[in-house]
Amino acid sequence: MSIEKTDFDYIVIGGGSAGAAVASRLSEDPSVTVALVEAGPDDRGYDEVLQLNRWMELLESGLDWDYPIEAQEVGNSFMRHARAKVLGGCSSHNSCIAFWAPREDLDEWESKFGATGWNSEMAYRLYKKLETNEDAGPDAPHHGDSGPVKLMNVPAVDPCGVAILDACEQAGIPRAKFNNNETVINGANFFQINRLPDGTRSSSSVAYIHPIKDRENFFLLTGLQARKLNFDENKHCTGVDVVNGAFGRTVTLTAQQEVIVSAGAIDSPKLLMLSGIGPAAHLEEVGVPVLVDAPGVGENLQDHPEGVIQWEAKKPMVETSTQWWEIGVFTPTQEGLDRPDLMMHYGSVPFDMHTLRQGYPTGENTFCLTPNVTHSKSRGTVRLRSTDYRDKPKVDPRYFTDPEGHDIRVMTFGIRKAREIVSQSAMADWAGAEQFPGQDVQTDEEIADYLHRTHNTVYHPAGSVRMGPVEDAMSPLDPELRVKGVTGLRVADASVMPELVTVNPNITVMMIGERCAELVSESRTAHAATVRATA
Repeated sequence: MSIEKTDFDYIVIGGGSAGAAVASRLSEDPSVTVALVEAGPDDRGYDEVLQLNRWMELLESGLDWDYPIEAQEVGNSFMRHARAKVLGGCSSHNSCIAFWAPREDLDEWESKFGATGWNSEMAYRLYKKLETNEDAGPDAPHHGDSGPVKLMNVPAVDPCGVAILDACEQAGIPRAKFNNNETVINGANFFQINRLPDGTRSSSSVAYIHPIKDRENFFLLTGLQARKLNFDENKHCTGVDVVNGAFGRTVTLTAQQEVIVSAGAIDSPKLLMLSGIGPAAHLEEVGVPVLVDAPGVGENLQDHPEGVIQWEAKKPMVETSTQWWEIGVFTPTQEGLDRPDLMMHYGSVPFDMHTLRQGYPTGENTFCLTPNVTHSKSRGTVRLRSTDYRDKPKVDPRYFTDPEGHDIRVMTFGIRKAREIVSQSAMADWAGAEQFPGQDVQTDEEIADYLHRTHNTVYHPAGSVRMGPVEDAMSPLDPELRVKGVTGLRVADASVMPELVTVNPNITVMMIGERCAELVSESRTAHAATVRATA
């Protein structure tokens, strides 16, 4: 691949959920040049990417980095983290469940974790800016009606799904309205999703990049993997070395203003560490020269671990769907919580990817519920395997290792709650035999053993390059997303979250991209004002 232009004002590394938003917004200023560097291909022309109902075909495909995890002390070592290798990142790969995060989550980023300026007032302003929501109007003035990302309500046409919601009500979990400017602690309903009327996903690439393909100051560079960030003698980030393919030649891209790393919660810490920014002892052990001893890089890895319970369906399940996982159920496991600690997704397809190898029965006509832990207490790491950029990093989520046992307690409660829901009369015409874990699995110990062996992930890694106070050594970023110890470098993706949000985080990651673009623009304006004042 020949790269005609290599010098830009801004370089955004990673064309995913946040990176696409950053690049699009920065390039709205015609006086600057912006390059968006993406290791995967352009999503245009990939029907399996663009058509939302085909998303499950992408798992472990050629468009998936498909990261294995390190052997787990307690959890399921067979588990893999799907990370998208295509423009749009995981917004081109996921089921497009679209949530505004609870205000309580966002306010804690500032009040509890010291990320000054990151609060619900700021975030809700940007959620509104980025969306065009089906519910926007006089009755929902908080919603946006002119943003790039299109949100729609999943129609209630799945009869088994409707029965699940009726059963939830019988079990004390009422129907709730999502994204309605209030935190749903106990409630269930069909999701909102970011999808266009014709079935095309409203991913960050579709929403932010496709419309600006002809913008003269915007340069989309696909098929280029970043191998190392470059710095001058003053530790100012001057750009990035990229490679076209595993054996391609290295090309150096230069940034006159800033570089923004938006490679995700696994690859952003990997790139920082390959560039000498990370825990000094680890970098020295691997053989990377230390530029900045940043012990928090690759720490604080969080996720939404997920269990599964599946039943045979007595009647034929739906054969068409928006994305096959259309319903969310929230409920607390104890009194007094300001956010739910348990969430379930309802799936209208078999989900046996970790149960079949364990000998559990399966079937073709099934439905399932997947209890997950909204605020897992376990923390993992991302580490380099070697100095070779081609090597997959060591991803160790350390599932179910929290010393208080919170995570397994919540998920065990979730299996019991799922059984309670499906035992209601509203499900009598649908619920056949419980395939896994099976009715012979009843005690806490038996359920926990099943979960440890068969759990999955909701594919929500976050927190591995967290933002926090300037003085906090374990926060690699300051509240303006700037990498501490260097200049000209920011990070914007799920890795910056001090704590993972309660809900599916994709819209929040787009919001982070929106905010990063604002911070960069504000910095440029402030710098220009300073130059004028001293001239």
